[in-house]
Amino acid sequence: MMIDINRGNRFIHLTSTSSKPRALADYVAKHPKGGPNHPNAKLEWKLGDVVTTVIKCNNGETIILSHDTNAPRPYSLGFRVQGTKGIWMDVNKSLYIEGTSPKAHAWEKADDYLTKYDHPLWKRYESDAQGAGHGGMDFFVLNSFIECVKRNAPAQIDVYDAASWLAITPLSEASIATGSSAQSFPDFTRGRWMKKKNDFATGEF
Repeated sequence: MMIDINRGNRFIHLTSTSSKPRALADYVAKHPKGGPNHPNAKLEWKLGDVVTTVIKCNNGETIILSHDTNAPRPYSLGFRVQGTKGIWMDVNKSLYIEGTSPKAHAWEKADDYLTKYDHPLWKRYESDAQGAGHGGMDFFVLNSFIECVKRNAPAQIDVYDAASWLAITPLSEASIATGSSAQSFPDFTRGRWMKKKNDFATGEF
């Protein structure tokens, strides 16, 4: 939604690269109920510990996805948004804005910015969203869908979005199987992405 996918923009192609699979076998071998002789410790796992996917968009943006669910690490969605004016990173809870941040090329805490520029819907429903999953995002997505159903209105996240997102997995598998070759996304909207407007999170619940 940040870059208007299926609403004036779309995924064009992706490339995926997989690391070697070691973490799952290591986990089984070291688990109290497992061990090096456990049948699952000898499986030849296909899923690499880290799969890195780069998606090219029609309007020139790139999206980097990191699928990292097997290796031990603290939980983090690892969000990062970067553009011509600066960068925000979820992992270090910091940002840098060119010409605004007090020190050149130095991180500053994002808290004040996130509070000042928080979306009105989040400010209104923050207490309801806490604990709803994925940092509260699930509350807004599910409630948006329910309200659209109640009002007989088009869903703000629709079947074309679902198809575009779900296509990433088989296209990523195909890319890895063919030496990280580029795989084209189908245009599930048949051109309608060029005219649809982005109305996600613009209204009231």
